[in-house]
Amino acid sequence: MRTKVDLCGLDTSTLPILKHEEMKELFIRLQAGETEIREELVMCNLRLVLSIVGRFAYRGEQADDLFQVGCIGLMKAIDHFDLKHNVRFSTYAVPMIIGEIRRHLRDHHALRVSRSLRDIAYKAMQAKEQWITENLREPTIEEIADMIEMKKEDVLFALDAIQDPMSLQEPIYSDGGDAVYMMDQLRDDDVSEDQWVAYVSVKESLQKLDERQQMIVAKRFYYGETQTEIAKELGISQAQISRLEKNAIETMQKDYK
Repeated sequence: MRTKVDLCGLDTSTLPILKHEEMKELFIRLQAGETEIREELVMCNLRLVLSIVGRFAYRGEQADDLFQVGCIGLMKAIDHFDLKHNVRFSTYAVPMIIGEIRRHLRDHHALRVSRSLRDIAYKAMQAKEQWITENLREPTIEEIADMIEMKKEDVLFALDAIQDPMSLQEPIYSDGGDAVYMMDQLRDDDVSEDQWVAYVSVKESLQKLDERQQMIVAKRFYYGETQTEIAKELGISQAQISRLEKNAIETMQKDYK
């Protein structure tokens, strides 16, 4: 049962939820020239905006106002999303929606921040959005600094000055499954952006396998066990393990075709 929440005159419990393939089909039609599909995509992703707005519930802003600001970020994400990159729309849209809300909160910040710092931060955030749109990944501070022709330290200081403190365990998005926490969004210099995208993609693909297929894939490619060893553990033949492994890999590869 969905919880009823009224925002901007909308009963959010009645908002539609699309599966990944349905969402992909709508984007194919939109990018083929069916501009009227844009409104449908907005409506089908309003629950995504709602879940993110809840993250900013105690910032002294009206939920209706934040919802409208989040919708602006959603529309920007819809307009710039590219199907050629194998990522889910929600993965692409979440940082853009959050960025739009943060910019709104920054402009109405309760703490006084110098005009010069706010100007630097504004330029940096614009550059970051442009970079994400063009490269579909988060830029580094160095890359942002190069774009706006400023020192890395000045950019970092300005962005820090406009941020509100938050818990690393604070959820920023959940679609009914595993929540995305702020800790998940932190950059790890030991892990490249490409590795992170690959990890997310593989994780999503694994979830489509049944329990036995997941176990076989984990034992083969994570723990390094042979098909013969797995067959002995499960009490089935090596040929059956080979067939199950092949079917699992074919299922996962469908996401990349």
